[in-house]
Amino acid sequence: MNNGTKQPKRSDEPIWWALFSAGGVCFAVLIPGVLLSLAVLYPLGLISAEMLSYERIHFMVFEAFFGLAGLAFVGAAICLPLFHAVHRIHHGLHDLQWAHGPVAKVICYGAAILMSAIALGLWIF
Repeated sequence: MNNGTKQPKRSDEPIWWALFSAGGVCFAVLIPGVLLSLAVLYPLGLISAEMLSYERIHFMVFEAFFGLAGLAFVGAAICLPLFHAVHRIHHGLHDLQWAHGPVAKVICYGAAILMSAIALGLWIF
């Protein structure tokens, strides 16, 4: 029953804001750990080079401990920060009035999807 009120227009913004937020959390949680490991613990000799080797990390993520969950974690750590950055760029362009309408959204978020696919493809293969 319609009493004269208009239904609000559906928006896809909650999806992009959720990806933006999740990417921000990834940045906030993962980057300090990476910096601690690579910029402090490794130079002090508390972490050996063998512990950070590609073969060891690849084995741990794909075979020993995580399997599919490790792949999902690495995928999230790669893809979510991309969406965080692209969302900032999209809204920055919008604020500068350089990006309007769905074309800018498709270009920005399409770039994030493409970069995510390339990064995951390079990681897996």
